Amino acid sequence: MKHLVVLTGAGVSAESGIRTFRDSNGLWEEHRIEDVASPEGFARNPALVLDFYNQRRAQARTVQPNAAHLALAGFEEQLGWKVSIITQNVDDLHERAGSTHVLHLHGMLNEMRSVADEATVYYCDGDINVGDFAPDGSQLRPHIVWFGEMVPAIEEAAEIVAEADALLIVGTSLQVYPAAGLLHYAPATCPVFVIDPHQPEAGRRSVRYVVEPASVGVPQVLKDLINNE
Repeated sequence: MKHLVVLTGAGVSAESGIRTFRDSNGLWEEHRIEDVASPEGFARNPALVLDFYNQRRAQARTVQPNAAHLALAGFEEQLGWKVSIITQNVDDLHERAGSTHVLHLHGMLNEMRSVADEATVYYCDGDINVGDFAPDGSQLRPHIVWFGEMVPAIEEAAEIVAEADALLIVGTSLQVYPAAGLLHYAPATCPVFVIDPHQPEAGRRSVRYVVEPASVGVPQVLKDLINNE
């Protein structure tokens, strides 16, 4: 069975209506990223950070998977390839589209954990407020990897990329590390497609650019893979 590995970034979710970290004004939903997506920001003003993610969580429930999400799920269901999705996104749009092998590098909006215990994760379908405690008695926080924190899933992600027969990189600036370095784990014989209107720099790795938004480029590349079987 051939193995398609897909690394997705904010550009995929943006087409469903979720704003990206890297808007042109340097703000995320009118906040400095350092204030709402870092351990230091949470220590300074936990109420602000919790409210920020409460709003993101509520907004994510109002959007739907787009053509890119649906094409990837359909490819897995119909073509007999193994499809592994490694995403930097914290929404569940890939899962809602029907993809079954999704690894979230940066956590998920609909999960939470204690500030004292990274390993025990709880489902979160509502708000988290100051004074909401985990069973261990510590404050709950979003299960999100903030800037400056370790990315626990990165080694697993590298192992998945190393098994790829084809690698798609979709809607990511290739500027956020360590995720941006994953493409270099792909086998030398593995074709790498970068689907993004902005042609992000891929370092020394030879890639094939598809200068389209995800909703157009993903179905196009998947069709090419089918035709070349």
